[in-house]
Amino acid sequence: MRSIGEMARDGGLSVSALRFYDRAGVLVPAWVDPVSGYRWYAPGQLAEARLLARLRRAGMPLADIRLVLAGWAGTDTDLVRGLLEAHLRRLERGLTDARGEFSTLRALLDHRENPMASPRTTTVRLSVPAPELAAALDAVRFAAGTDAELPMLGGILFDVEGGELQVVATDRYRLAVARARTTGQCGPRTQVVVPLPLADAMRALLTGHEPVQVTVDGDRVTLETGDRQAAGQSLGHEFPDYRRLVQLPAGRRAPIDTAAFRKALETGPVRARETPGEDGERHHLSVLRVTDNGSVTVCDDGDDHKDDVAVNREFLLHALAAGARDQLVLEMGAPTAPLAIRRPEDETTFSLLMPVRLED
Repeated sequence: MRSIGEMARDGGLSVSALRFYDRAGVLVPAWVDPVSGYRWYAPGQLAEARLLARLRRAGMPLADIRLVLAGWAGTDTDLVRGLLEAHLRRLERGLTDARGEFSTLRALLDHRENPMASPRTTTVRLSVPAPELAAALDAVRFAAGTDAELPMLGGILFDVEGGELQVVATDRYRLAVARARTTGQCGPRTQVVVPLPLADAMRALLTGHEPVQVTVDGDRVTLETGDRQAAGQSLGHEFPDYRRLVQLPAGRRAPIDTAAFRKALETGPVRARETPGEDGERHHLSVLRVTDNGSVTVCDDGDDHKDDVAVNREFLLHALAAGARDQLVLEMGAPTAPLAIRRPEDETTFSLLMPVRLED
């Protein structure tokens, strides 16, 4: 007999999915403990769970899944083949419809102006304290994208406005924002996307305590400190409007001791799931919950609550390191809202992590 956690691990389904399919009568446990209510599965049900996981990943409707499972063990496979073929045709029709919609969207985009595509004619020079710029780059570097199909995310945005420099990075699943003070900037808001190799070269020069000079001249970006400099071309792409992305409803705030919370993540329970990402591999999820006393716990995989938030554990560990504080604040909204990692004393430096949905 397998416990629900073991069945989830071996069958490729989450614990919450197994509960859902039990309630739906699709994959019912062989035995349920009458005292604890804990579910147990017979050895033969593992093959059904794996089949169910494949059908689920293919997006088959629940009514059809039920019939496929019912007919899978029989000798007459015509029904199963018919259901699979019918679903494949639905997917192909859906893909055709999606291609048509995307073609229309591309045509609309072609008629929109791209501000970053026009030649940059102004020259902007500003002075930034080296420790502040170094700390800002360290706070966002982990969130930068590496997807070749999204080159605009393969850099760090330098956004200068009102005497402040915001540095921003995102790979769609993580977003990090940090701030540094500037002097010497005047004129309209200026944005430039610094490629990651250039941003890393800039960071390597930020070892002193004196201000450094940052110059944007056309599409060329230069950082100078003393007799050393790092310079290169900016990315010729427009960065997403991050200010829209960080406008989130207020969530539950919970202060954490960073070292203790990191240990709880590293040693606590995880769930193996396919999560959004460039590699399509399975990753470890940590399920977080704010308790009644305001603390954050890492939940075991047999006890889901409706307000639990699941995130990629590796991403969360990176965000904690980038926070660079002994004390941080986690802000958790709805299970589908991004998780925010903030510094208690600085609301302008923070990270956002997209959650991973646990339910079907």
